[in-house]
Amino acid sequence: MTVTNLASIPSPPQGVWHLGPITLRAYALCILVGIVVAVWWTVRRYVARGGDGNTVIDCAIAAVPAGIIGGRVYHVITDHDKYFGEGKEWTDALNITNGGLGIWGAVVFGGLAVWGVLRYKKLPLAPFADAVAPPILFAQAIGRLGNWFNQELYGGASDAPWALEIYRRVDENGNISNMDGVSDGFVLQTVQPTFLYELLWNLLIVALLVWADRRFRLGGGRVFMLYVAGYTFGRFFIELLRTDEATTVFGDVRINSVTSGVVFICAVVLFIATRKRTREDPSEVNAGRPVGEPEEDRDAAAETNAGADAEKSLADGAQDGTESAPQ
Repeated sequence: MTVTNLASIPSPPQGVWHLGPITLRAYALCILVGIVVAVWWTVRRYVARGGDGNTVIDCAIAAVPAGIIGGRVYHVITDHDKYFGEGKEWTDALNITNGGLGIWGAVVFGGLAVWGVLRYKKLPLAPFADAVAPPILFAQAIGRLGNWFNQELYGGASDAPWALEIYRRVDENGNISNMDGVSDGFVLQTVQPTFLYELLWNLLIVALLVWADRRFRLGGGRVFMLYVAGYTFGRFFIELLRTDEATTVFGDVRINSVTSGVVFICAVVLFIATRKRTREDPSEVNAGRPVGEPEEDRDAAAETNAGADAEKSLADGAQDGTESAPQ
């Protein structure tokens, strides 16, 4: 006998739309929207810290592709059984539109790209990291909606009112295809929506970061440390609820749980060790300069001021020489 829940969360009937030669994938669109929102918000936060908004754009141009590559590399390494071995197509490892991006790899590769850009511009990393922390996590929350469309990242069976319905999807040939198919209305199971748990947790930590940043004027990279600690704390427990295939270590412990635990401890230690850092630190970007003033304008202004000072010194020297000359 089939048991039907009185209340549950429906999944989207499909996650892919074919518009002639164009294929629209909800997962990719969610990532794109998250990136756009994150860049826009980071510009506002970085400028408020005295930075140049153009620097954010430059960093985004480098960090976005690096982050996508890093996220995919981490996913493929930790879930290599899905792509390598007998009966597997290794080329699927390159198909990111079907889902599969590890946030750990994305942050590491993206962070390295940002570090490279800021080093080239001779700007400190910490203020940028603090500016980008809440936007990154907000983008992660938006990205989790892509998992909803893909019917992935869920937990065990559940009959709770917030349980998620997983539909059977079939393609135009009648073959079962979760990614490219369309729901035929048959509910395969109702499960724990762990993607939703993480989405809500991310939004909660975003609010905490914004509040703590304003309340305590965090600086020196401490907002980013708090972001890492907050995210990994929730991810550790959410990971324990997931039932999708994943690489395990130490017996049957999911590798993402281990990663979350280790990174959480490191972030907390750093956050405590840097407790005296505030936004008034001299390391803050462009300290003492007008907010949002372009770097080129500052350089030109510096040259103009230097020239004016030199002229004034010469004039003062000439005047002193005239006054002290024998009459």
